[in-house]
Amino acid sequence: MLTSNHSSFIKQQANLLGFDYCGIAKAQMLDDDAKRLENWLNTNMHGQMKYMENYFDMRVDPGKLVPGAKSVITLLKNYFPSQQQQPGTPKISKYAFGKDYHEVIRTKLKTLLHMMQDEIGEIHGRGFVDSAPVLERSWAQRSGLGWIGKNGNMLTKESGSFFFIATLITDIELEYDDPFAKDFCGNCTRCIDACPTDAILPGRVVDGSKCISYFTIELKDSLIPEEMKGKYTDWAFGCDICQDVCPWNRFSKPTGELEFTPIPEVLNLTTKEWELMTEETFKRVFKHSPINRTKLKGMQRNIKFIQN
Repeated sequence: MLTSNHSSFIKQQANLLGFDYCGIAKAQMLDDDAKRLENWLNTNMHGQMKYMENYFDMRVDPGKLVPGAKSVITLLKNYFPSQQQQPGTPKISKYAFGKDYHEVIRTKLKTLLHMMQDEIGEIHGRGFVDSAPVLERSWAQRSGLGWIGKNGNMLTKESGSFFFIATLITDIELEYDDPFAKDFCGNCTRCIDACPTDAILPGRVVDGSKCISYFTIELKDSLIPEEMKGKYTDWAFGCDICQDVCPWNRFSKPTGELEFTPIPEVLNLTTKEWELMTEETFKRVFKHSPINRTKLKGMQRNIKFIQN
């Protein structure tokens, strides 16, 4: 069977599994990305995210993750919610409104790989979604799905940037899509201008150590620096400011994924209800939520910080 038929089959199955976009790139070393990542780490823009220093070779060489890797399949899954939070509630990033995307997408990736094996034969592959040393946005651009915006997010002309990015690295040769060559950000600087902590720098560089998402999620046991006082604008978990102001996100459409249906408590809990919440309630309500990552202690720390 021709590689083009294999590629068509994979994209059809990805669509049936609920992925919104699917592109395929040739597996190869990411030399330019390696230089950028090295500079980013050397300037300490990862802050306390020490895990970013690990597995450098795996991040830039897919063959280190899957021996004999020939193709990188990139899939996008829309998470833009149909409902918004009640006014005055502590703000939570839209990606965390529903069920943990790791659980949802990992299952779909495993299913897709099994479909490929049933159709094509003995092939090997591994699926990743934001939990392994993979430069997802670079592969998305190389797979023709979109371009990397000034805020570091992967953008599509049709639907903006509210997508999860998943990758499936496999040892089968496929038909490859052309890289996305254009940049449709133009002279727009809305994301840069809107960032309250000046985390978005020129050259599509984001200083992770200044990002609100970093402070509210990654700093698990640390105090938030006092110089961040007044800059949070009520964000208690993550931050969507740079995406909300992006003109391309006016094309965002609500996701059709039922697993991403917002948890009612995410939309409605008041500051006082968060402050009074017990561990038992938190574990019950947010057991399968991305918010579980910061734990109740972290959420209450964040909420206290934006209230004072």
